[in-house]
Amino acid sequence: MASPSRQLPVLGSPPARRAVLARRIQLLVAATITYNVIEAVVAITAGTHASSTALIGFGLDSVIEVSSAAAVAWQFAGRDPEAREKTALRVIAVSFFALAAYVSVESIRALVGDAEPRHSSVGLVLAALSLLIMPALSYAQRRAGRELGSRSAVADSKQTLLCTYLSAVLLVGLGLNSLFGWSWADPVAALVIAAAAVKEGREAWRGDACCAPARTGSTAGTDSCGCQSGCSCRSAG
Repeated sequence: MASPSRQLPVLGSPPARRAVLARRIQLLVAATITYNVIEAVVAITAGTHASSTALIGFGLDSVIEVSSAAAVAWQFAGRDPEAREKTALRVIAVSFFALAAYVSVESIRALVGDAEPRHSSVGLVLAALSLLIMPALSYAQRRAGRELGSRSAVADSKQTLLCTYLSAVLLVGLGLNSLFGWSWADPVAALVIAAAAVKEGREAWRGDACCAPARTGSTAGTDSCGCQSGCSCRSAG
């Protein structure tokens, strides 16, 4: 996946268009928060019942997604969203790291412990449902964020896209455990979730390091990615 600072527009959008895009992002963020609150409650409850580290980790990722989306909502609620972008990006990054730390510890404990995760029909259905919903939300927000030139909106869309990948990982882990009794597949799937979270956290943290989309129609002093003079968009992630 590209870093949140790449592929952002060089040309500034007209004020009216920027207002439309900002409103669209707010609506998409609200939809993401609503779905993830429901997803978190269902996943954590089902994961606790089934002793599934992967399912609990998936539910916690939904909680992190809520905090990430809330950071973007806070950013665009202000009069100058761009002034709040750096803080929003840092909140998103820290959210990723917190998820990775918790899931890693719990996965290792599950691998060396005696507890074995049980079959979870609810978890399987939830993972499959998220595979259908999350890509659409991610695509819509990423498209609006790139046109607006908002790195935080793009970073949050990547958090949503990560949920899609994690849904696939969760589905495989739960499926292997249910079909073949491979209890190790559940914590291993959770470790994949943790590794993906670390990668995305690093990219979100570095997303404000260099590449700033131009606020006007001028391209003077920028490279092909819209980075300021003396700055490479590759260095930002």
